[in-house]
Amino acid sequence: MSGQRIVYIGDSTTRQLFWATAKKLNMTAADEEMRGAAKHEDLTFEEGDVMLDFIWDPFLNSSSLRGELLSYSNEGLRDSTDTFGKAGLIIVGGGLWYARNFGSDCQDQFKESIDYLAPLLGFKRGAAAILYSPPGIRRQGEGHHVYVTPVQIPLYDVLSPLRASSMTPAKIDPMNEYLYDASKTKGIKVVWSHSLMTWESGYAYEESGLHVIESVSSRRVDVLLNMRCNAELSLSQGYPFDKTCCSAYERKRNFGMRSLVLLIFTAPIIVGLWIYNRRRIRPVVYHELIQAFGTLALVLCYCFVADRTQLFNKGQKHFVPQEFLTICAIVFALGVLSIRRSSVGTSPHRLLPLKDEFADQPFLSRNQTDEWKGWMQFVILIYHYTGASSILWIYQLIRVLVASYLFMTGFGHTVFFLRKQDYSFKRSASVLVRLNILCCLLPYVMGTDYLFYYFAPLVSFWYMVVYVTMRIYHLCNVSLPFLLGKIAISAAIMTVSIKCPIVFEKTFLLIGYIFGTTWDVKEWRFRLQLDGYIVYVGMLAAILYIKVLEMLNAQRFPPQDRSSFVRRHWTNIRLFSILLALMVLPSFWIFSRRFTDNLTQQQQILPHLLLFHIWLAADTKGLLSLGVFGREPTHIDARHQDLIILTMVFLYLSWSTSDATALIANWIIDPKGARGSLIAESESKPHGDELVMDQSRDVVDVEA
Repeated sequence: MSGQRIVYIGDSTTRQLFWATAKKLNMTAADEEMRGAAKHEDLTFEEGDVMLDFIWDPFLNSSSLRGELLSYSNEGLRDSTDTFGKAGLIIVGGGLWYARNFGSDCQDQFKESIDYLAPLLGFKRGAAAILYSPPGIRRQGEGHHVYVTPVQIPLYDVLSPLRASSMTPAKIDPMNEYLYDASKTKGIKVVWSHSLMTWESGYAYEESGLHVIESVSSRRVDVLLNMRCNAELSLSQGYPFDKTCCSAYERKRNFGMRSLVLLIFTAPIIVGLWIYNRRRIRPVVYHELIQAFGTLALVLCYCFVADRTQLFNKGQKHFVPQEFLTICAIVFALGVLSIRRSSVGTSPHRLLPLKDEFADQPFLSRNQTDEWKGWMQFVILIYHYTGASSILWIYQLIRVLVASYLFMTGFGHTVFFLRKQDYSFKRSASVLVRLNILCCLLPYVMGTDYLFYYFAPLVSFWYMVVYVTMRIYHLCNVSLPFLLGKIAISAAIMTVSIKCPIVFEKTFLLIGYIFGTTWDVKEWRFRLQLDGYIVYVGMLAAILYIKVLEMLNAQRFPPQDRSSFVRRHWTNIRLFSILLALMVLPSFWIFSRRFTDNLTQQQQILPHLLLFHIWLAADTKGLLSLGVFGREPTHIDARHQDLIILTMVFLYLSWSTSDATALIANWIIDPKGARGSLIAESESKPHGDELVMDQSRDVVDVEA
């Protein structure tokens, strides 16, 4: 609003808004001028490079009002010597004087005034305006900035007898009803939130019952200023928007051209691969690949429409303890109801003999790690949705869950490398492509960067650390001192790299120079420091696990003697492992290993990526809202209704995207065996995230 005017035109209720704005600019000066100001005259207040004008026009029919509207619409011009020029924001409000000074025809007189000004008060918008505003005005909010305040509804019970006899609901309510109709048919912008602030709130009024108290008037001004200033503040700060109210999303520059160029370059590659592999892959696989690519493209488009346009409402987060606990209880109940018996295992490495018909699972089996990761994902999703980051004990719980996730990453990959000795490029590429395919595409669509979706880059980084650590002189990994020495050296190198303010700065500078992107090195270093050593703890736990298995196999006990041996030594092993990570506790209880939770077992890392845009909003800073329930997004009832519908959409898209990215990743790595590897993945064949120990079908998950 620098160098512009804010014009208030109307009766005494509008004058209240004028003085409330002046007090925001300079409280002392506004109080002094207000005490000596005339009531029924025009007023002016100037502070710095902002000017406030008030035009006394209770009947909304003066030539000054029409002149201001004409000037704003460029049909008329103000005096060229005027420093401030035409208004940047106009607020029009009146109607009470019609009720006070006219009889039964007050509504007709009010309608006549509104109809006379309607061509200058409103405008009709096309469908495209829902998604974007025109480039010339998007930094000033959506559309024009001429607003009409609803007719003030008095507190009828405390009005003076003279006012109470003339200002009645029978007169005032029809005026507001006509304004509502005019807002729909004539495009007039009516600030209905002003009426909602005093709805059934007697304490919001002064003693006269006609005017509101100062704090309410100040909040009303905040709404008006937000409609004008939020867009400029948001766009100057860039994404993500934490002030989505009244903000017009900026149109992506050259978005269509970039998409066309990408299509031109990628289409020949896809066609070439199709021709090359046409005779090598069954037609049914191509149908599934086309469906997978289509699913991924639609999900990316949905992310953009949901979080980068105004088609969906956005609301603020408000932490409510009961809401957090209730949602957690509901998810826990659904998880309990979905518990099913685990698949039969045939491992020769069971630590205790079975005494019943149920099949045991190995230590940290695939089913169990998937289930634990699912529980973690659900709790983290609830944590983000409810805005619980300000609660210390919840934040600490989330940090434990993230550390546990990284613990399993270090544990699973280390076990795989020690048992399978597979350091091939194909295996590593399979893991990395599957983890990163979505978070590499989202930045191009959403205007973010790769590290913004920190969880996948974090897990990928620690996978590479484990891979390099285990790969170097891997033939010597049979030597326990050598292996422990490598891990210690790796931990020392990573500590120096994280602490030293040179390594990542130079690396990110080189990446930015080559790829033209900018990554936040401070944020990345912060993420690494939080749980930097838990991955190495997982590696040590994996070595301990492997050595225990080797020791049991080397003893070659008969079943009854093996059981006795285990009972003598298992307690010490268990106590040591408890100290390594809290989440491995269920693995020591054989019964818990025989059952798994199908609901949580399906949830992996993809929901964490998609929640940024299709469940939450403003890149997790707000909440996505459908805006179809007639309430504000922050209202608790509207939030719950939105939560039910959007959660179902979110989970369905997460599962669909998970299947699509798995098939695409397998096709990229092995086009010939794309479908076969996908089928084996769902059964027992190990790929980028599984481990087969000896000749058994027991698997240990190492998915990030």
